[in-house]
Amino acid sequence: MKRIIESRKLLGVTKDADLKELKSIYRNFMKEWHPDKFQDNHDLKVEAEEKSKSFIEAYHLLVSVAPETHEQHAERYSEIVNSSKITDFQYKSTTLLVNFADGSAYEYFGLPRNIYLKLINSEAPDRFARRHIYHSYVYRMVTKATAE
Repeated sequence: MKRIIESRKLLGVTKDADLKELKSIYRNFMKEWHPDKFQDNHDLKVEAEEKSKSFIEAYHLLVSVAPETHEQHAERYSEIVNSSKITDFQYKSTTLLVNFADGSAYEYFGLPRNIYLKLINSEAPDRFARRHIYHSYVYRMVTKATAE
């Protein structure tokens, strides 16, 4: 969740920002800070490159967790979480990365440590995740399935 909050702060948007608003803010920023605009000034070009990288990462993160994005991929997401087995998962600082047997991977944000501990101690991690994680936390697709 911290990454999402920081990204919102960087872009200057609220939790309710839609894709159209995000895209507009992103385009306006890139018009102003694109590194190619600063060919004559090396220091400004380096600064613009750094700002652009962080802005692009924030934009892509917010687009990937946006409700509109989830709506577009809801059917595929449901299919993955209901039928594909978990092959691996990693937990770091309230973010859970889940790798599925079909090759796809999803990140879940804001997951409390106690839920993670219950997941690793569960006899059926797939069932536990379906009941307590997949539809309860903000998520984003990290990698697509290898065979669709």
